[in-house]
Amino acid sequence: MELLSRMATTRITTALPPNIDITKAELAYGEHMLPKLNRQLQDDTLITRQRALNALCDVLHNPEHVSAALKVGMAKSLKKLLGDSDGTVRWKATEVLFICSNHAIGRDAILEFDLIQPISALFDDQHEDARLMSHRAVESVSHTVNGAQGIVDANLIKKLVEKLKTETDEIKQLVLDTLHYCMKVDTSQALAAEAMEVFTLLLGHKMWEIRGKAARDIMDISFPLEGKKKAVKVRCIPVLVKLLADPNFHVRAQSAGALMSIAITTEGKQESIREGAVEALIALLQADETTDVRLNVIKAITMLAEAPSGREKLAQVVPTLQSIANTGGPMMKKVATTAIKVITWKP
Repeated sequence: MELLSRMATTRITTALPPNIDITKAELAYGEHMLPKLNRQLQDDTLITRQRALNALCDVLHNPEHVSAALKVGMAKSLKKLLGDSDGTVRWKATEVLFICSNHAIGRDAILEFDLIQPISALFDDQHEDARLMSHRAVESVSHTVNGAQGIVDANLIKKLVEKLKTETDEIKQLVLDTLHYCMKVDTSQALAAEAMEVFTLLLGHKMWEIRGKAARDIMDISFPLEGKKKAVKVRCIPVLVKLLADPNFHVRAQSAGALMSIAITTEGKQESIREGAVEALIALLQADETTDVRLNVIKAITMLAEAPSGREKLAQVVPTLQSIANTGGPMMKKVATTAIKVITWKP
């Protein structure tokens, strides 16, 4: 019965097929190794392609081998294998590209050979491992300005935002990281794709990692004026205020940072004050000594102190801020001193 139960599942196995030799492809000696593996990638025999890919996953951890592989035309072979009829080949081909993307020369090659689009085609693959690896590769590429711009130019932002609604939690985290880097170069596509609404929903996620990354991405997308207005419109401020009391300090820090970004506008200030942000920030400043949390809390307090009603309520934290300015490091001293000046300003 137990065997029948295991056989009845519809989940596609993530294990390699049993006929893949764990010793992988037989490697040629020295400079002949990569040309031979490249030829095997183009072989009509499925097991040969699988074994070559499995071997490459080990070989290409050496950046010198990445450079040599590109010289023998391996990028073109891998690009073709991304569309292979065999799921294992698609998965391992993407894993090879992910490994390459961990090196500068590999990231440059992915852009040069226009591999972002074919990699992203696997976002919809039926094999979870292929999807996961494709997101890992794209996220790795996004770490550089050119890579993030390449993802934006490939018009992938809308698709990435949609994946936040349906994908596994592990992939959601990768997507949030990819969007974080991409929004550093362009926020317009994310705003048009209603990313603010999706990020706001993810603030209530059960995993603190996703809550924190969603709050961070709200801070990113709120950089332009349109983003700040959208944050107020979709009512993400009340949720951010609640997260100032989150059990995890990363979530608290990112939520305070998001509120700081939104509260730059008069509308953002007023909405934050109405939703109890001042009281929540005061409580957090006095209770949490974590550096990242305090920095963002003080910055948010500074924004809200620019409003007369906020300044009046925040007068009580001046002694605390003065103590932080006297005992904290250079950055903490700077932000605390600025906050005191804004709070104590007289018209």
